[in-house]
Amino acid sequence: MYDEALRADLRATLAEIEEAGLYKRERELSSAQAAHITTGQTEALNFCANNYLGLADHPDVKAAAAAALDEWGFGMASVRFICGTQELHTRLERAIADFVGTDDSILYGSCFDANGGVFEVLLDERDAVVSDELNHASLIDGIRLCKARRFRYRNADMSDLRAQLESARDGGARRVMIVTDGVFSMDGHLAPLAEICDLSEEFGALVLVDDSHAVGFVGPGGGGTPEHFGVQDRVDLLTGTLGKALGGASGGYVAGRQEMVDLLRQRSRPYLFSNAVAPTVAGGSLKALEIAVGSTQAREQLRTNTTLFRELMAEAGFEVLPGEHPITAVMFPGPDGARRAAEVADAMLREGVYVIAFSYPVVPHGRARIRVQLSAAHSEADVRACADAFVAARALSIEGVR
Repeated sequence: MYDEALRADLRATLAEIEEAGLYKRERELSSAQAAHITTGQTEALNFCANNYLGLADHPDVKAAAAAALDEWGFGMASVRFICGTQELHTRLERAIADFVGTDDSILYGSCFDANGGVFEVLLDERDAVVSDELNHASLIDGIRLCKARRFRYRNADMSDLRAQLESARDGGARRVMIVTDGVFSMDGHLAPLAEICDLSEEFGALVLVDDSHAVGFVGPGGGGTPEHFGVQDRVDLLTGTLGKALGGASGGYVAGRQEMVDLLRQRSRPYLFSNAVAPTVAGGSLKALEIAVGSTQAREQLRTNTTLFRELMAEAGFEVLPGEHPITAVMFPGPDGARRAAEVADAMLREGVYVIAFSYPVVPHGRARIRVQLSAAHSEADVRACADAFVAARALSIEGVR
C-alpha cells in the first residue's frame, strides 16, 4: 500500500540525491535530433548525442522510414515467432551480419534487451563469465540473469584477466565467456581485443563484445572494434544498437555464430516475449546501414573533428582522457567535481553549446566529467565553438575549474 511512510521514504531518498548534486534533470528538445538543436527557446550546438555519423536526421533515412510506414504499417502487434516478422526484419538481420562479418544476427527492441537475453540462453550454473569492471549496465544486468559464476577483471588489465580466467578454469567451468565493451562509453577507451582474443584461445574461452559505441564508424569499413583490431573471426558474439551511429532510433541485435543465433531465436526471453522492432525503425535502419557501409567521407570527417577538439581542449589546459574515439571525457576530478561539472555544463548552454555533466553513480565518486561526443555532422566552426564555450564557461563558473 502506498502510504505516508513510503511517500516520506521516497522523498527523503530524492532529497539525498538532490543534496549530493546528483539529481538528473532532463532537458526537453523542441527540435529534431541533429548537430544543431533547440531546447526550449535556446538554439544550441549539440555535443552530447550518440549521432556519430549524423544520420539521425538524414533525409534518406527519414524517407525510408516514412516509406516503410506507408508500406508495412505502424507496428507489428505481435512477437516475432507468431506474426511479428516481416521481410524488413530478415533483410535487416542479414545486412547487420554482413556488415559486422558474422554468420547471422537477431534483432531485439534495444541493445539492453539483447544483452539481457543472451547470457541465460548460453550459460548456466556449470559455466563462468569473466567481465570487465567497466562494462555497460546492460551487460551487468544480463550476466546477473544467468546462473553462471561471475568473475570480474580490472578495466582492460590483461594480467588480471588472465588471473580470473585461471580461477574460472580451476573451478571446473564447462564454458567460460569473456565479456567486454568494445568502447567504454564513459571514457572513450577501446578494449584491447587482440590481447583478449589471445587469452580466450589460450584458455578455451568464448568472447562477447558489446560494440554499441563503435559499429558504423570504428574500423576501416565501420565494422566496429573487431574490424579495427583485425579479430572479426576470433570474436564469437557481438551485441550492438541501431540507436547510435546507425540512425539513432531504437533496436539492438546479437550477431555471431550460426548455432548461437539459432538458439537465441528459440529461447531468448526478450526476443520471444517482446514485440518485433517497428517497421519504420527497421526500414530507416536498413537505409542508415546502407549509408554507413559507404560512409568513408563521414568517418574521415568524424576523425578530423575528434582530433581537432582534443587538440583545442589540451591547448586550453583542460584535463581530457587520452584516446582516439569521438567520446571525449573532459574531467572534473575531486570531491567537488560533480558540482563544478554541472556548473560548467549549465554555463555552456548559455553560451549556445549543449553538453551534459556525468557524476556518480554513472561514473565513480571523484571522477565527474562532461562527456563530449563529436559527430560527422559538426563543422570545423562547430568544433571550435564548443572548445571556446568550455573556456568561457570555465571563466564564468569557478576560478580555476580545469
